[in-house]
Amino acid sequence: MTSNRQYDLILLGPTGYTGRLCAEHIVQNLPTDLKWAIAGRSAQKIESIAQELKTLNPDRLHPDVLVVQLNSNELNELARKTRLVINCVGPYHLYSTPVVEACAVNGTHYVDVTGETPWVKSIIEKYHETAKANGAIMIPCSGVESAPADILAWSLVKRVREDLSSSTRHINSTIKEMKSSGPSGGTLSTILTIIEAFPMSELSKSMTPFSLVASPPPKNVPSESILEKLFGVRSIRDLGTVTTSPSGICDMTIVHRSSSLMPELYGPHFYFHQFLSVRNALIGVVFHLGFLVAVSLLALPPVRWLVRKFVFAPGTGPSKEDSVNDRLEYHAIATADSPSSQRVFGKLSYGGGMYPFTGLLLAEAAMVILNEEEKIKKVSRGGIVTPATLGQDYVDRLEKVGCRIETKVFQY
Repeated sequence: MTSNRQYDLILLGPTGYTGRLCAEHIVQNLPTDLKWAIAGRSAQKIESIAQELKTLNPDRLHPDVLVVQLNSNELNELARKTRLVINCVGPYHLYSTPVVEACAVNGTHYVDVTGETPWVKSIIEKYHETAKANGAIMIPCSGVESAPADILAWSLVKRVREDLSSSTRHINSTIKEMKSSGPSGGTLSTILTIIEAFPMSELSKSMTPFSLVASPPPKNVPSESILEKLFGVRSIRDLGTVTTSPSGICDMTIVHRSSSLMPELYGPHFYFHQFLSVRNALIGVVFHLGFLVAVSLLALPPVRWLVRKFVFAPGTGPSKEDSVNDRLEYHAIATADSPSSQRVFGKLSYGGGMYPFTGLLLAEAAMVILNEEEKIKKVSRGGIVTPATLGQDYVDRLEKVGCRIETKVFQY
């Protein structure tokens, strides 16, 4: 679609750990005639990143360098210059609400990689209708939280609809394998600060599976048994032994929002669970209880102070060399909402670091929006939506850059 805006996209926050990796993916993989810029608060730091990017691909159109402070006047001016903002300025609840507001008010498309569900809930409540009215497509949680789970669920629902002529009753999904060289400083800083930023009442409201839905949740969703709530572990046919996933709530809230934005595809009774695969039940119980204890301890200020002494500083993280053998794989089972209860298996896999993968997910999502904005508006109705609304175009782009998504119908 033609536009009179100066840029196709602006990457805000390229000096951070994820921002740098996203910029590198843009330089190495996106069209060489892309009109883009990198923007941040420090001219010196951004110029340094720009020089590094030139060495990666000297033949492409290099980004302009823009200095912007995170205030309404400068962010509104920035948003009016571009069709889309990729926002890598986190923790998002501390710094990025004005960015979302500027994009929503100016009809500028937007993607980010937050996993901060309480913040996502707050921006939906404040800015979804404004963004929708102004024609903006805004997609938070477009990194490892929660694009892989969301686009795999979409792929399964699509397969159920096409091959079984049915809507989907439920999906059980699990992180089958996650070999990671560790979290970045930004991720750890986010975990620590979000506990301090939101009252416990707001945290509890947002941390339920249907907290982000655009319409009332389905009725008659089966509840967990007392043992499952206490110990976290369970066995699921064709997925094996699973337990509580640290990213489970974020993934579940995003997938359920997808289902409520596209009810004609998912169906009226859809629900979704996200787990983590473990070797046996004992490990599952230990992990579940350990996770609950860790979260409880982080509620204590002295514990947060101590953790800050031993983690990566914001803007830093595992080196590329450390991440070369990293791997992520999701498995999922979708059950048709029909008397036959036929089932479809899905797998998403990626070999490489989780943060380069996040940069890739961001950049490719941005390109789908730029190329297919009218289609996405028709599917999602616009506003603050989800990675799954990018559909098959997103799947196709991801597969070209190393992320494999497979589905198959079980014959039993």
